[in-house]
Amino acid sequence: MKMKKLLALVLAGLMTASMVGCGSEDAGASASSGSSSSDSSSSTSTSSAAADSTEATVTGDGKLVVWTLAADLKQFAERYTEKTGVQVETVVIEPAEYPTKVQTAIMGGEKEPDIIVGEPQMLEDFFDNGFFANLDELGAKDYEGQIVDYVWKVGQDASGVQRAISYQITPAGIYYRRDIAQEVFGTDDPDEIGKKFADYPTILETAKALKAKGYRIFASDSEINYFSGDSAWVVDGALNVSEARFDYMDLVVSLYQNDLTAYANQWSTPWFQAMSGDVPILTAEIQNYEDDSVNVWDAESFAEATADLERTTVFAFGLPSWGVLTMRDNVGETSGKWGVCAGPAYGFGGGTYIGISSLSERKDTAWDFVKFCTLNEETADWWIEASQGDTVSLISALDKHKDDENPIYGGEKLYSFWLEQAKGIDYSKVTKYDKVIGDAWGAAIGAIKTGQATKEEALNTFYDTIQSTYPEIQLNR
Repeated sequence: MKMKKLLALVLAGLMTASMVGCGSEDAGASASSGSSSSDSSSSTSTSSAAADSTEATVTGDGKLVVWTLAADLKQFAERYTEKTGVQVETVVIEPAEYPTKVQTAIMGGEKEPDIIVGEPQMLEDFFDNGFFANLDELGAKDYEGQIVDYVWKVGQDASGVQRAISYQITPAGIYYRRDIAQEVFGTDDPDEIGKKFADYPTILETAKALKAKGYRIFASDSEINYFSGDSAWVVDGALNVSEARFDYMDLVVSLYQNDLTAYANQWSTPWFQAMSGDVPILTAEIQNYEDDSVNVWDAESFAEATADLERTTVFAFGLPSWGVLTMRDNVGETSGKWGVCAGPAYGFGGGTYIGISSLSERKDTAWDFVKFCTLNEETADWWIEASQGDTVSLISALDKHKDDENPIYGGEKLYSFWLEQAKGIDYSKVTKYDKVIGDAWGAAIGAIKTGQATKEEALNTFYDTIQSTYPEIQLNR
């Protein structure tokens, strides 16, 4: 049983890391296969691209090698080949393996890949180690002001040099069922439903009201995690555990202990199924993998094992803007019944930042590719249509599509909504310590909610972990 539990936890971690990156329908492909995947785009079309990339400046042997942890970039590469005739070899690497592979290649003096990427939490180390080329030397400053401000700044190193650019903005929102909102609250208006998620105590009351009507507010108890980072974990060299962090902890514990969710873990089979209809209400033991008789990662065996359990319909999910892609692929017959509203804070998650390897010998072509993916309005228009709703970072494209109505979300003007949410994102709150501290905080919450430790015991373990891992951080217990 212990081995099965360990395997389930490993699979859960891999799936979460894979899916969180950008939300693409293919985002989990490399994780499920257990190895890197390679796709070479070799179209020989010579049609020219619009806007800034009408003519590719080809250097070296007229090809590019792209390493990415976001499968979306395969589609961009194919489009680039179609428009320029430049061959692009795209290699999708599992998120857990990606940093090590990039480090090994560049520190080993490899001239390929040409294009590398990173998620926000990776970038500081990548920049400090000199992995990304200086885009300002290639003309990036000419484009300042054309990308949503926080995205542009995230791609800069500590000295303000542009090293990477993302084609996405990733503010978070609450995706909710409009039909359930009408039944329980008498309105499905996003502004009114947003008030039901205004803060953590209010969310708890909203959950209780939904349960009284036979629903569950969330499939998992992790849906508000994207909104919990509204303060930096480390400020002026000291650990900063804000009151909002404790409020978030109390909410998660209450959701769990008061049976207010469907006890499904994010990215598991029941979590996805909850987007399209009713799902079984699992036990806490199944959620924590203490009961390994139910395989939450295999749809067929899961259905058999949970056939006799009580069922419920889930009201909402908390996801960044790329969640429209996840929802798109899983809502099924509930398409058109969804809305999106603001959460309890300005949240964000993920985002793929594209740059050039400092050792690439094809920097001119690589820069043309970066511009094509991030600064080309025709590409942005294409991606908005191809992705059916992903939110680009190019301001001119966002403005152009601000009045677009998304039929899956009741005709909401989502680009306007996401751009407004993005204005509240402060990436200065992101630090290189976030992954370890966040995981330790999550472990503390898990220990409290399951009764494995008291709140005092769990917090002491949390502080001990931070002190032993980062002795340079000042602790005020």
